[in-house]
Amino acid sequence: MPDIAHEGTATTQGGAPQKVLRIDNVVKRFGDNVVLDHISFDVNKHEVVALLGPSGSGKSTLMKCVNMLERVNDGQIWLGETDITDPRINQDECRKRIGVVFQQFNLFPHMTVLNNVTLAARKVFKWSRADAEEKAMALLKRIGMDQKAREYPDRLSGGQQQRVAICRALMGDPELLLLDEVTSALDPMLVGEVLEMVSELKDQGATILMATHEMSFAHKAADRIVLLRRGKVAENGTPADVMDKATDPETRAFFHSYNS
Repeated sequence: MPDIAHEGTATTQGGAPQKVLRIDNVVKRFGDNVVLDHISFDVNKHEVVALLGPSGSGKSTLMKCVNMLERVNDGQIWLGETDITDPRINQDECRKRIGVVFQQFNLFPHMTVLNNVTLAARKVFKWSRADAEEKAMALLKRIGMDQKAREYPDRLSGGQQQRVAICRALMGDPELLLLDEVTSALDPMLVGEVLEMVSELKDQGATILMATHEMSFAHKAADRIVLLRRGKVAENGTPADVMDKATDPETRAFFHSYNS
């Protein structure tokens, strides 16, 4: 991964946190079903925010709205100073600023690891093959995958494939990295190696919004927890405040179900 020099959350000249993502009163409906009900929270630069909640709480839908795969019915989503919910914006240009990794690896099976990692850099960012491969090999080397650069995805473990997918998302030095349940398709033995990579990204100052069911990892790695329940923000605070000290009975029951 690229080295990112930082000390804590970045701030503006006035001392306020520098907001990379701002979700403001977002509503998303599918027919009469309100999936996101006036959701609001921020993700600051160099911050890792874990998006938690039971199945059906709206996590994946919110991630798709942030990545512009779903259009919101009301409210706004800001990436830096850009309102990405404005229908007049160039969505492709905005997507270049966001790295996305889904639970399914989505690697092209007919391409080598190196070609998978460099494809978007060459086709979307218009990098030369030499520049793209130099950057890709540096990323792969950092995670011990450079020896697999010429292999095809079916020769890799699920954990290795997911780490390659994360490398691919990092190629364009995104302002924001979205991780949507990146360990849920993995065998338990392989989860740790992907979470270790996420921890390294955090240490290097990446800005991450991650939806996850890995509660112990969220407690350790996240700077902040946003808990969704029935399409609303039920909790928004530090891991200690939300996961250990919450007084709301439903919140306590939710975390108890994972710890029991």
